[in-house]
Amino acid sequence: MFDASGILRVGHDGMKTILVIDDSPSVREHVCQALDSGGYHTLQAADGVAGLASLQEHADIALVLCDVNMPHMSGLDLLDELSKTGRLRSVPFVLLTTQGQPSLIERAKKAGAKGWIVKPFKPALLLAAARKLLGD
Repeated sequence: MFDASGILRVGHDGMKTILVIDDSPSVREHVCQALDSGGYHTLQAADGVAGLASLQEHADIALVLCDVNMPHMSGLDLLDELSKTGRLRSVPFVLLTTQGQPSLIERAKKAGAKGWIVKPFKPALLLAAARKLLGD
């Protein structure tokens, strides 16, 4: 279940950890099912604030998949914050969104995003992107 910081904890037994940030519980579950089936450990956060807390707490996060539009802190605001702190040098950041506007994609690339996946997505595509970014 979720802890006080809004992060869902799952045991990982040495698997690479992927943080999934989305304000929709059903989207988080769909993404995590795809990643879990591929042998990854997942953490979930309901918004950018909880995602930032998770990144600060867990040094083992290998990849972030994040929605753009969320309450409290958007995915783009989180991306900007991580860019300032230098955390993006060690953790690839991919945006998951219903929006595909070129201006938003360009802003995300400039801030350090490694990818942009438009929802709805196919689980196999998501898993392939994770594998590529993680070198698996």
